[in-house]
Amino acid sequence: MTLPRQRGLTEQAADAACRMLRLPSIRNEFSDIADRAMKDQTTYRGFLAELLMTECDDRSRRRSERRIKAAGFPREKSLRAFDFDANPNIDAATIHTLASCEWIKKSQRLCLIGDSGTGTPAPEPEDPAKAG
Repeated sequence: MTLPRQRGLTEQAADAACRMLRLPSIRNEFSDIADRAMKDQTTYRGFLAELLMTECDDRSRRRSERRIKAAGFPREKSLRAFDFDANPNIDAATIHTLASCEWIKKSQRLCLIGDSGTGTPAPEPEDPAKAG
């Protein structure tokens, strides 16, 4: 099926194209993003980038939700929902730094010591160079 290409592409044509190309996020957000782009006088490239990033972000979110569901965890646990005030011994900055996974990219090791769920921090290892 080919869509008629006429000047002034209508929202109905965009909706049909999004259905055909299986772009549900763009389809759902098209009007809002288009209105915002017009208000902000966004370039065509900026508008297109915003549409594509909306689709990519939503696909990533849905993929993550599918993986969590497929894993069959008994209940959802995430850092977004973690209550750092419940245990003042847990340093939120350290946890968020670890969650960024920069230590993996740098090929650094990580050792977590302690029973699961206790929230007891492991003691800092002694630096052999300073021991003396």
